[in-house]
Amino acid sequence: MTSALRVILQIINYTIFMFLVGYFSIYPQFKHLEDDQAMITLAISHAGERREECRKIPPEELAKLPPNMRTPMDCPRERSPIVVELTLDGKVVISDNVEPPGLYADQGIDIFQSIKIPAGKHLLSLKMNDSVRVEGPTFTHKQDINLEPAQLLVIQFDSENGKFTLN
Repeated sequence: MTSALRVILQIINYTIFMFLVGYFSIYPQFKHLEDDQAMITLAISHAGERREECRKIPPEELAKLPPNMRTPMDCPRERSPIVVELTLDGKVVISDNVEPPGLYADQGIDIFQSIKIPAGKHLLSLKMNDSVRVEGPTFTHKQDINLEPAQLLVIQFDSENGKFTLN
């Protein structure tokens, strides 16, 4: 009798558990975007330029160094911060200034930001500066875009070619 009661209670418990899992897999409904919205995601992975240029070490100074440290060029490791600005129809929607991580501030920077915008035609403008030695943006991109409702536009930066790509 005890084992039959145990089986019945297990069936009741499993039924309640499966009902709850089934219910919460359907309800409450979640909408990530409204019917008239699209999303732009800015995903950049880039290492800024060096803060200072490499300098050639004069022979007299090289002679004073131990033999294992005699390199003809001295290149500081510290990198510039990345400044990114995304403008949509003349309004700045993303503005970010990211310092390089790492013990010596010498690593690459990862930027990942998403914004919801109204679907339709827009003028997209991107500016990025990756060098403290240059005033103003070092990379720019301007393009007319037409986003459908629920469309995701991903903006990336191609470091090898020095340009933004829109997917």
